[in-house]
Amino acid sequence: MFSAIARLTDQRLVRYVLASVGALAVDLGCFLTLLSLGLPAALSSAAGYCLGIAAHWLLSSRAVFADAVAEHGRERTRQKALFVGSAFAGLALTTVIVGAADLAGLDPRIAKVGAVAASFALTWALRSRVVFAARAPA
Repeated sequence: MFSAIARLTDQRLVRYVLASVGALAVDLGCFLTLLSLGLPAALSSAAGYCLGIAAHWLLSSRAVFADAVAEHGRERTRQKALFVGSAFAGLALTTVIVGAADLAGLDPRIAKVGAVAASFALTWALRSRVVFAARAPA
């Protein structure tokens, strides 16, 4: 039984990594575009992350945690709110890392790489253990 759970977790983690790569493409594309237009690094990072949030919900709810997504009603609304909350936790971490690095005179693109790793770890933990945690049978 434990090996079956481990396999499910591993497959889910692989799907989450792939969904994260897709959302990251949206995030980084926006970030680099806004940065090239002269917007401040922290603002560019935050805007990219917000677009990545929307992409990640679509991918996560349909391909990663489809078996744990509430169908409708209050439970679905609660789940979306928790997802957005987890995204904002990642956004705050990302913005602080990129903004602090920029203030310290470091390349914000390099800081973004570190922020991506930190945000990934935080949001995976929140989403797998809180947002899409297995629902108790009714």
